[in-house]
Amino acid sequence: MSTTPSSIPDPAGWTSTTVSMGPEILDRMERAVTKVRERLLRATKALNQAGIPYAVVGGHAVASWVATIDEGAVRNTRDVDLLVRRNDLPVITSVLEQAGFVAGKAMDVVLFRDGEDGKPSEAIHLLFAGEKTRPDHLLPAPEIETIDDPANFRVLQLESVLIMKLMSNRDKDRTHLRDLIALGLIDATWLPNLPTELAARLQHLLDTPDG
Repeated sequence: MSTTPSSIPDPAGWTSTTVSMGPEILDRMERAVTKVRERLLRATKALNQAGIPYAVVGGHAVASWVATIDEGAVRNTRDVDLLVRRNDLPVITSVLEQAGFVAGKAMDVVLFRDGEDGKPSEAIHLLFAGEKTRPDHLLPAPEIETIDDPANFRVLQLESVLIMKLMSNRDKDRTHLRDLIALGLIDATWLPNLPTELAARLQHLLDTPDG
């Protein structure tokens, strides 16, 4: 299947064409989502059974909050971000390795690939409570305060999800926050509780809901 365009369409009157992707593409799409969910549940089940404090953060935390309002608005995320305590790292490493993950590092990020052939971009990524995720972040990552997701994993409280996303402030973080805003989970009443710089970022998102 060729993906290279044969020519630039004439803007005055071009017509769209289609290509056949094959039935296996849908299967691959479904498997990709299933694999991420299985990886999330396997890792958090192992931590639950070991009694290790953690919180699901990042895109999966946003997805969990979004799903409380509209499951159709949930976005898929490849990696799994967990907030843990630095002192627990040795036991976390042991527990996750027993669950089939392989410990490693990529650009100073502690991660656990799903098996020897697992990709870092699809791994379990660890963030540490009370430590800055990046040197330029205004605040350190929060302490572990969670709610229980119906799927039996622990999700970071929404206020902390908001702060972490505002600090990261990448395109995908802003998209995640616009999702929360669109569903009414975040609004202007949150502004007074934020540091000035983060409040300005949230105000911009409130003012530009379409990006």
